[in-house]
Amino acid sequence: MEIKRAGSHPSGKGTADRFTGTVRIDPLFSPPEPARVAGALVTFEPGARTAWHTHPLGQTLIVTVGLGWVQREGGPVEEIRPGDVVSIAPGEKHWHGASATTAMSHIAIQEKLNGSTVNWLEPVSDAQYRR
Repeated sequence: MEIKRAGSHPSGKGTADRFTGTVRIDPLFSPPEPARVAGALVTFEPGARTAWHTHPLGQTLIVTVGLGWVQREGGPVEEIRPGDVVSIAPGEKHWHGASATTAMSHIAIQEKLNGSTVNWLEPVSDAQYRR
């Protein structure tokens, strides 16, 4: 058993090649192999969002605070609120982030395949982001 104390991992900033706007990433867990599951608490300021991306083994988002938006390629932008759980299929191209006026935080859980949890793609344009 291992207990990781709150605050034992430093917060990080979402980088401009993967995020638009102000994003804070607080690592929660990433156990050593053979475990594959990793998780983080991600906080998006109003208007902030991920770039388009996919996950080789899918992703689960658990919204904890605020109001967010999520979209799969070819689908509508959908609203997400605290308590909502979003299941993203393996390889499904999508993005997620805060609404234009309200911050949003979620716990993101994904599995590693060959050491990778995500494949980052192009930024979400302002036109795509605006509902």
